[in-house]
Amino acid sequence: MAWSDVGDTICPIARSLAVVGDRWTLLILRELFLGVKRFEEFQTQTGMSSHLLSTRLKRLESDGVIARRAYSERPPRFEYRLTTKGLDFYPLLLSLKSWGEKWGNFESEDEPALVITHRQCGHETGLKLVCPACDEPFGPKDATVTIGEEFRLEREARRSGG
Repeated sequence: MAWSDVGDTICPIARSLAVVGDRWTLLILRELFLGVKRFEEFQTQTGMSSHLLSTRLKRLESDGVIARRAYSERPPRFEYRLTTKGLDFYPLLLSLKSWGEKWGNFESEDEPALVITHRQCGHETGLKLVCPACDEPFGPKDATVTIGEEFRLEREARRSGG
């Protein structure tokens, strides 16, 4: 499967990657959640070239993850805001943060780069997977994955070269 075809599959993970599956896009999303809204600040905080940043922002806008709003007419300038679709990416960034803190080769005495605090209670948050039916925590060893029939057929077709 070519990278350009990743979004044409039945798999929701692959379709997600078609929208947010590169490191630059993830850094833009990080910055949006940190409150960055303007092109120049994205560029400063990510180190992206203006062409690359412009391309990624246009893609996020066309995919409905962000919305562009004018804040100046002369010269024309825009800021970028997360849409509802973009805000729904929050748990994935928390997951990346958690995984990076565990596996990113940090020293135990290093200050955390980000501390996320729940406004309502004032406590630091973390990532916790909880079953919505029984409220019990779970991980990959506590879950069973069932592949749908259409996805199974799609996978089988790739395996047989068709």
